[in-house]
Amino acid sequence: MFARINSMGLYGIDSYMVGVEVDFGQGGLPKVEIVGLPDTAVSESKNRVRSAIRNSGLYMPSSAITINLSPADVRKEGPVYDLPILVALLKAGNQINCDTNDSAFVGELSLDGLVRHINGVLPMVIRARNSGIKNVFVPAANANESSVVDGINVYGVENIRQLIDHLKGVEKLRPVEFNENEEMRCHAPLPDFKDVMGQQEAKYALEIAAAGGHNIIMVGPPGSGKSMLAKRLPSILPEMTFEESLATTEIYSIAGALPEGVSLIRERPFRSPHHTVSPAGLSGGGAVPRPGEISLAHNGVLFLDELPEFSRRSMEVLRQPIEDGSVTISRAAGSLTYPCSAMIVCAMNPCPCGYFGHPKKQCTCSPGSARKYISKVSGPMLDRIDIHIEVPPVDFEKLSGKVPGESSAAIRERVKAARKIQNERLKGTPVTCNAKMDAAMTRQFCCPTPKAMVLLEQVFEKLDFSARSYDKILRVARTIADLENSVNIEAEHIARAVQFRSLDRKFWNR
Repeated sequence: MFARINSMGLYGIDSYMVGVEVDFGQGGLPKVEIVGLPDTAVSESKNRVRSAIRNSGLYMPSSAITINLSPADVRKEGPVYDLPILVALLKAGNQINCDTNDSAFVGELSLDGLVRHINGVLPMVIRARNSGIKNVFVPAANANESSVVDGINVYGVENIRQLIDHLKGVEKLRPVEFNENEEMRCHAPLPDFKDVMGQQEAKYALEIAAAGGHNIIMVGPPGSGKSMLAKRLPSILPEMTFEESLATTEIYSIAGALPEGVSLIRERPFRSPHHTVSPAGLSGGGAVPRPGEISLAHNGVLFLDELPEFSRRSMEVLRQPIEDGSVTISRAAGSLTYPCSAMIVCAMNPCPCGYFGHPKKQCTCSPGSARKYISKVSGPMLDRIDIHIEVPPVDFEKLSGKVPGESSAAIRERVKAARKIQNERLKGTPVTCNAKMDAAMTRQFCCPTPKAMVLLEQVFEKLDFSARSYDKILRVARTIADLENSVNIEAEHIARAVQFRSLDRKFWNR
């Protein structure tokens, strides 16, 4: 007796079809053997399935049973094959008799027959749809995230009996429907810029960063509001498109970080790892690498507070992902690539005590210790950050002011208008904002006026900027011009962009 059931496996962010084949042997001692490169969790499926079948009032045949997971040359991991193995066993034993060729199954079983939540369901359902599967059965806890995929029927299964009644036609399950108007992430409203008193220059720098998707670093003494400003950045970023939401939700699904009941992440992620995070925690890691913090911030913000306190290896591991928008992790099992197109926002003190350059407090650091502290952030790392801004302490008059600052909603409207200009300019390319333009696109779309070009040449020669810094100045100037609805990049736009590159010269060369 033989049966074959469709299932899916996961390797990084990519899913692939898996065939679960069951064969009942003729004679021999009763045993269950799983082949097809299973890991420990897959090998233990036979024990979970056996108990689930018995405790659900079904019959487990006493014979030599071989379970094959094809393709046999790809390692299978995790408990996702419990449910398809059970269906294949029941079908091979004639306990159910229905056509399952256009259906696929994934899910972990408890010993009493409940179907438990698993990670990575969203990319699996997408793969099933693209492979021509019409129906997919997933744990009920994963049904919401699966419902965003159109063109396929998704059924949420709570227990074995419910699934068997559906397959036998006794009581049909209803496909899960995606509700576009549902608020998927129910939490407090985002912090608003109107609560930040003073710091107009820093707010303007963050507005430029949001408008063009630029990376930014803020340098200032403790208590000047660097973290407060950074946490409000998502409130002025444009809303995510459906494609961006789907890509981000896939990563959270794989990492097992999708909040309960959430089907689609609609707000841009804001990740703020502690400075003790390991390089693997930032970039991703494990025997089969899982997404790291920079991938979890995909289409959102990665905030690195107290940047010099991060280990040198942790900071340097970000250099290539910042540039490429993706991170490739190589292990013995193979190489995986995760997307990580995120805005990098950094904050740091100017010295160990934090008061270098403070107008009122005396810095207690020696020149050597201050220079050593600053040098923890390498030049190449700093070179990849588009905007550098000083955040000075706020005086009492501004702090005690009764008039609130400009709201995030008002700033967001200007940011959205600038992004609309960029989208029209970059139509037909894979790029959606100024910061993501490559060198060729920078030359094509960032053309300063002759007067602006003269100023840029003078600054470039005097400050000895790198070629990367040259391109970043042009892109930031282009964003400033977009915010002002200016067709041309004028000299004042170049001057402002150069001003936002001056912190490395001031602090690093003191």
